Amino acid sequence: MSIIVPFTTVPELFLNVSNHYSGKPKTAFAFKPKGSNEYKPILWDEFSAHVMAMASWMKNHGLTPGDRVGILSENRYEWAVTDMAMQMLGCVNVGLYPSLPSNQVEYIMQDSNSKILFVSTGIQLKKAVEVFDACPDLTTVVAFDDATNKEHMQLPFVSRFEDVMDGGQAIQSKMQSSVRETAVSVKPEDLCTLIYTSGTTGLQKGVMLTHSNLCKNIHNAVKLIEISDQDRCLSFLPLCHSFERMAGYYAFLSCGGEIYYAESVETVAKNMGECNPTIVVSVPRLFERIYGLVARSIEEGSPLKKKIFNWAIGVGKEYASGKRGLVSAQRAIADKLVFSKLRQRTGGNIRYFASGGAALPVDVGNFFTAAGLPILEGYGLTETSPVISVNPIFGPRIGTVGHVITDCTVAIQRLSDNKIIAQLSGEEYPSTLSSEEGEILCKGHNVMSGYWNKPDATAEVMDAEGWFHTGDIGRFNNGYLQITDRLKHMIVNAGGKNIYPGPIEDLIKSIPYVEQAVLIGEHQNFMAALIVPDIEALKIWARQQNLAYSDEKELLNKKEVNDLFDKELKRLSKTLASHEKIREFRLIPEPFSIEGGEMTPTLKVKRKVIESKYADLITSIYADDDKS
Repeated sequence: MSIIVPFTTVPELFLNVSNHYSGKPKTAFAFKPKGSNEYKPILWDEFSAHVMAMASWMKNHGLTPGDRVGILSENRYEWAVTDMAMQMLGCVNVGLYPSLPSNQVEYIMQDSNSKILFVSTGIQLKKAVEVFDACPDLTTVVAFDDATNKEHMQLPFVSRFEDVMDGGQAIQSKMQSSVRETAVSVKPEDLCTLIYTSGTTGLQKGVMLTHSNLCKNIHNAVKLIEISDQDRCLSFLPLCHSFERMAGYYAFLSCGGEIYYAESVETVAKNMGECNPTIVVSVPRLFERIYGLVARSIEEGSPLKKKIFNWAIGVGKEYASGKRGLVSAQRAIADKLVFSKLRQRTGGNIRYFASGGAALPVDVGNFFTAAGLPILEGYGLTETSPVISVNPIFGPRIGTVGHVITDCTVAIQRLSDNKIIAQLSGEEYPSTLSSEEGEILCKGHNVMSGYWNKPDATAEVMDAEGWFHTGDIGRFNNGYLQITDRLKHMIVNAGGKNIYPGPIEDLIKSIPYVEQAVLIGEHQNFMAALIVPDIEALKIWARQQNLAYSDEKELLNKKEVNDLFDKELKRLSKTLASHEKIREFRLIPEPFSIEGGEMTPTLKVKRKVIESKYADLITSIYADDDKS
């Protein structure tokens, strides 16, 4: 079972599912209250009452259809209550990443003309207070938590969430009929949300997504990935991002699944073991970290442990490819010796992971599949609501992003002459269709209305024939879509050769001692890499080599360590074309992070920021080449 009730708008989704579970002890959400170690379930009847109370307060406060409302918060139950209440009134959700600095919060509030801003912690309230006077349309700030700075809580434009809810409950009986009338009047073509692209360059743009964009995307995506009312997900990707909003929130509600909120991104591993999810929506970074931890423990183990692990991986791959017979018996042994422990750490009930937002390294995908933890990789952008394609649960193919979804058409446009060389629509799965690579174009129900207040920016990505230009490079591979890289990430070397860094960076990250990597070489004679080592894995290696050092900085400067990386990169370069080979590298002690400004809130690398921050280091790489 997937979709449990019909719907064409988000308020219709809420009303119909609420009615479906009315009077039944069915969990909708669960979270850990402050100071508690236990998850508290929220039944559908409770959720419905909370939403109606909040919607009553909002309507009484003067909100009308089309008004924009901001939410500056981490994932939590109050986020869902606030969002669904505004959807009932036909208002537009403006989600903000909690990692945003005050100046960007100010820009989004001004650009969207938001009237109310909901914030989570005292840190977020401080930002709201700082920008309030600069946002003329902003009338009210509602704080989910009491701030330690009591002066902020006493400001006339700040209200407590609990007080707002109490006020809504007091007038709910007289407002309920009016709220429901407004909810049923919302049309599929009405604007549902403005999602500001986190962006790796330039000012953020507000992507306009309608109720039709999101609701049709839900219906068509779940045809390929099955969600049932027996499923439970752990929510930790930012809800202001389109991937989590659609896949880990609206889609789960529409199928009757349960949504458990992680305490934070840092506690995901612990929370998986506590709430035992069946589906986890994530970006590849989580899987890379788990894979790295396992690889590190194996590296530290005995030769016998390494041998057993490598044998188990081989057996797991054969089993996943469809081989049975003797392999089934071997798989049972491999499972007992290796894979069962990993599955227990993820809660023991995982049916599959859903991955998006960036390319999943093939080695990582193979490892999880072998362990009986399949990763269904999909593809899309905020501008496409977001799903364009996804690997079906009945036939995933690692290294691809799956089948094009229903009501969506994808074309491959050759870069040299802008000619469309291949085209595929949803529910067409020709196993023989392959193509050369080019830019991925998209048409369909999922493509945005445009960028808020930016018609010129909209025209840059939408052509006269109605194709949305994704800026991604890819190809069809036997009917499955395969992503090569981002067009804007393409490096052009001194000889005019085009190099896509993504696949090469994934190759570098397959080295056990590498945490992160960025390829460089624009207009240069050779490729080089900035590498953030996996310090813990490197320390294990150093102990095995009896290598003495006083601190991590000295360790990275050791000749033996640099020789190790040089040897590994030369090994990998044998598989690359001559213009792609990595001739130089530099080790960077500090990981790229959101806080440091090198990564977006969705954990994508900001290449321009890194190139600027490490400009002197990059200059040193090519200094000798410039002299020759």
